[in-house]
Formats: sequence, C-alpha cells, structure tokens
Amino acid sequence: MTPAARPAPPPPAAPARPDSRAPRRRQPGTTRRTALFAHGEPLIWLTGGSLAIALFMIIGLLGLVFAQGFSTFWPGPVVRLQLADGRVLAGEITREETFTPPAEPGAPPPAPERRRLLRIGNYELTGEHFAWVTDREVVAETRPEWFLVVERVAWGRFYGEPVGYVEQGTPVAATPEAAWALYEQRHDAARERCERRRELETGAIGDVNHDLEELRLAARKAELEHGAGSPEAQAAQGELDARTPALEARYAEIKSEIAALDEQNARDQLVLRTADGQEASLQLADVVRAYPANQLSLLGKIGVYASRWGEFLTDEPREANSEGGVWPAIFGTVMMTLIMSVLVVPFGVLAALYLREYARPGFITSAVRVAVNNLAGVPSIVFGVFGLGFFCYILGARLDQLLYAERLPAPTFGTGGILWASLTLALLTLPVVIVATEEALAAVPGSMREGSYACGASKWQTIRRIVLPRAMPGIMTGMILALARGAGEVAPLMLVGAVKLAPQLPFDGHFPFLHLQRSFMHLGFHIYDLGFQSPNSEAAKPMVFTTTLLLIALVVLLNVTAVAVRSRLRSRYVTGKF
Repeated sequence: MTPAARPAPPPPAAPARPDSRAPRRRQPGTTRRTALFAHGEPLIWLTGGSLAIALFMIIGLLGLVFAQGFSTFWPGPVVRLQLADGRVLAGEITREETFTPPAEPGAPPPAPERRRLLRIGNYELTGEHFAWVTDREVVAETRPEWFLVVERVAWGRFYGEPVGYVEQGTPVAATPEAAWALYEQRHDAARERCERRRELETGAIGDVNHDLEELRLAARKAELEHGAGSPEAQAAQGELDARTPALEARYAEIKSEIAALDEQNARDQLVLRTADGQEASLQLADVVRAYPANQLSLLGKIGVYASRWGEFLTDEPREANSEGGVWPAIFGTVMMTLIMSVLVVPFGVLAALYLREYARPGFITSAVRVAVNNLAGVPSIVFGVFGLGFFCYILGARLDQLLYAERLPAPTFGTGGILWASLTLALLTLPVVIVATEEALAAVPGSMREGSYACGASKWQTIRRIVLPRAMPGIMTGMILALARGAGEVAPLMLVGAVKLAPQLPFDGHFPFLHLQRSFMHLGFHIYDLGFQSPNSEAAKPMVFTTTLLLIALVVLLNVTAVAVRSRLRSRYVTGKF
C-alpha cells in the first residue's frame, strides 16, 4: 500500500499592504514623542491654531469697526436729569462705565459706581458738549415728551423744548405742538434758501473771481513776456479794464441776492427752552435736522438714520469735521488712488519686463532686484519727505518758474497737491507692482515662448501677444496690492497735499477741469484728524469708526473691481491658474 500523498504546501502569502487606518507599530528604539513629531500632528495643530488666531483678530477688528460704525447715526432718547446740587441736565447718553472713586485717607475703599456720559450740547450757553454724571448725583430722571434734538450748521447740537415760533419778530405760536407744526411746514423752504445761498457763494461768486483772476494773470503774463509798454501788454490790460465793470456789477448783484436770502432766513425762528430754563431762538436756515427724540417710532428712527447716512456720504464736513459729511474726502481718496494706479502700473510693468525679459543676469541686475525689494521696507514717511523735497520744492518750483511765472510768488505746483501725492504713493507702491509682475512673467511656460519663436515671431511680438496676456492676471494682482496699500497710507499725504478741509475739489467746471495742483481731502487723513486733532473729541470718536468703516468699504470696492477684471482676463487668456 502506497503511503497517502501529502498535501502540497500552500503558496507563500503576499505581504500585506499597510493600512493607513490601522495604528502603526512603534519601531524599537523610538519614543512616542519622536513618533508624534515624525507624523507631523503638532505642526498641524500649530498651523491651524495660528490661522484661527489670525482669523479671530481680523474678525474681531472688523466686528468692532462695523458695530461702532453702523451705530453712530442711530438716534437715541433724550433724558432729563435732576442732580443733587440743583443742576438740571438734558441730552443723549452716549456711553456708560463703572469706576471706583478715590478713597479718602483712613476710610475703607469705596464701592464701584456707574457713571454716564451725557451729550448736553447747547455749547453757546454751557461752554461744554459733554458731561459725566454718576448715579449718586442723580435725584430724578425723566424723558420729556417734547424735547428736540436739533443738529445745526454751527455750534453743534441743541437740546430743548419748543415753546414758540417767531415770524418777522412776531410770535405766532406759543405751544410745543403749534411751534413744531410750523417748523415742519417751513423748514424745507428755509433749507432750500440756505442751499441757494451756498451755491451763490461757492458757484456764482467763484466764477466771477475766477474770471477776474484769469484776466489779471493774462495781463501780468503779457507784461512779463513782452514788457510793460508793449502792445500785447496794453491789449491784455485793456481787456481787463473793459471787462472788470461788468464782472463787478455781477458780483454786486450776487451779493444783493445773498442779502435778500439772509433777510428771508432771519424771519423764521424757532424758540426753544433748555432743561435749566434758558430760552434761545434758532433760525430755521441754521437747522440741518430736528426731531422729537422721545416720540420717534421705529420707522421714524430709521428715517433719521437714513438721513444722517445720506448727509454723511454726500455733504461737506462741518463743526471741525466732527459732523456733516465726508464727500470731499471720498472724492479725493478715489481720485488720488486712480491717478496713482495710472502712474505706477505702466512704470512697474515696464521695469519688470526689462528685468525679466531683456536684462542679462549679473551683478547689476541682482543689485537692482535687491534695491527694489529693500524699497518695499522703507518707512512711508521717508517717501513723504522725498516727495515734499523733490516734487514740491524742486520740480514744482521749476514748473512755476517756467509755466506760471505770472502767479509768483504764490506757488501753483510748488506746494502740496494731488499730483505730487499720487506720484509719491506711486513710488511707494512701485516695488509691489514690479515683484508681482516679475513673478507673473516667470510663471508663463517657456514652451509658449519657444513656440512663438518657432513660428517666426520676434521677441517683442512674443512678449506682446503671448507673454503679457497670460501674465495679466498676475499683473492685476500687483495692482490690487498697490491699490490696497496706497489707499490707506496717511503719513506721506500729510506732507504732500492732504489737508484738513479743502474748500475746492480737484475737479470742477473750469478748464482744464482736473486741477492736479490743488490740495485735497483724504479719508485716512480725515480719520487721523478726527482722532487726534478734533477740539470735540467725544463727538469725533464715533465718526472715527464710521469713517474707518467707509474707508474699508471703499478699498474693498476698488479691490473687488480689480479682482473682477483679473478673473475675466484669467478666464480669457489662461487655461490654468498660475
């Protein structure tokens, strides 16, 4: 009998693939801490935590600005406080805080107290805009039904109860209801007369003064170029003498119309009684806005809120920039940023094209790149000093001597203006554009260049038709970064053109329409002025947040526009992202 056949041994099993989900065995000789760092978990937590902290700081900053900025114009109630010392105050509560009074020697530490900051207004009567009041001082607190919040052209806000209405010196109302009804009926007409008066002062009188000044400068220029007794100088002087009487007559006519408007505005006056019993008469033309704060419904509050926002966006500032609007600052910021972009992008792109496409690698090219990178770290105030010294005092003074000699010694371009501010910020942001453009040009595949050369295109044709279109999204990225930095810079502008209040915009109806030599207002400088130079700091503090919110929104709007253009270019020229 043959022995039973033994079963064949099984084939060797294939080595099992390691399962990423299964825990890995620690190699002998290694510690758990070493394995943890080898896998990278601490680095993941570190990078994720850093991102979370950065997002928390950004969201916190934006949340603070948004909360404070949007709540600035919301109308609040008017409270009347009877104090223990006999004083009576009325106004709006702006904020409250808890503090600990100083302890007397030998006495136990006092308990914390609450105090409130009351906007009392009525500056011409009280000499103060705000007053701190502690709860210990308050005997009685009420909310009077008919107390009005009056926002005026000058002297800030006024708080009082309407007790009468005077027309042409004669009282025609003696109750709050009747006085308020007459105010609502006639205030719009008074404001229209006030707007007409401002148009005459800034528009019509400005046109007359402009024409007179142009004639005088033409006569002065002819005298300087051809001599005092030359026929050209005599002709120019004759034209000045011939047109002056008509312009002076027009000026007198405008002044008489302004006087008539002032007389009409003085006829209507609203009589208010303050919390301490004093009475004051306010001309309706001097009242920007008034409302019974304690009678407003939700829709009424929304109406006041929207009216204040409209004034803020479209009107000029008043009361040392702590009230009114910021339209000149919006216009100046946008105009300066656009001029800066027009100046910096072509020069930055051309410089990057030469460095990347034409310049031979070597010591000089490397030194230029190092210099460009170092310029990005130079403090902005240094650029401001350079702009003041070179553009204003050297280049501007030379332009005045060559082109505007008849205006001397009054400088035209020899002082700060929107052109010099734009050029200064263009130099400040030039390294950003150069570096971003170089990176975009380097990202274009070399095979595209070689294919273009193989088809017989020259180097410039290759750059213009192949390289630049595909690098355009990266160039737009550099412009976006330059816009974001240039729009928020303040330090250089303080030296080369930005002012606290610009009576004339850089753009008007007189040739050449765009006056690059004029000073301008800027939102960043406006924020600085409100925060550090306002005589009424408590009233200016909310406006700081609101103006900051507006500046952020403006920069975001400019960047979103540039991003949209970049996305369109990318979808048109580039198949894949760089």
